[in-house]
Amino acid sequence: MNSKHIAKNTAKVLQNYLTYQAVKTIAEQLAETNPSESIWLRRYSAGKLEDGEAYIQGLMLERKDLVLRILTVREHLAETILEFLPEMVRTGVQQANMEHRRYLLERLTQTPDAASTENPESDRQPPDSESDEDSPLSND
Repeated sequence: MNSKHIAKNTAKVLQNYLTYQAVKTIAEQLAETNPSESIWLRRYSAGKLEDGEAYIQGLMLERKDLVLRILTVREHLAETILEFLPEMVRTGVQQANMEHRRYLLERLTQTPDAASTENPESDRQPPDSESDEDSPLSND
C-alpha cells in the first residue's frame, strides 16, 4: 500500500469536490440575483465537474469573471473545512466500520433455522452510509 499515492489521489478528489461545491454555491447565489446567469452556469457545468481543474480551464475561455469567483469561493471553502476534515473522516470511517462489523457478526452468529423463525430482523439490510444530496453525482 502506497500511502503517499493514496493521499495524493484523495486530495485530488477533495479538490474536485470543492470546485463542485463552489460552483453550486455560486449558482445558488446567482439564482437569487441573476437567474439567467444561474441557468447558464448550471447548463455549462452539467457533466463537466469531475475534473475541477479541466473545468476551470474550459470556463476561462467562456467566462473569466465566473472563474475568479469560483476560485475565491473554492479557496474559502477549503480554508473553512480542512481544519476539521481529518478528524471527521477518521470518526466517520470508524463508526461506519463498527456498524458494518456489528451487522456482519450478527449474520455470522445466527443459525439458518433460528434466523428465519425467531428473529424478524434477520432480513435486515446492512447499514447504509448517509445519503449526501451534495454529491457530485446528484442532479441539481
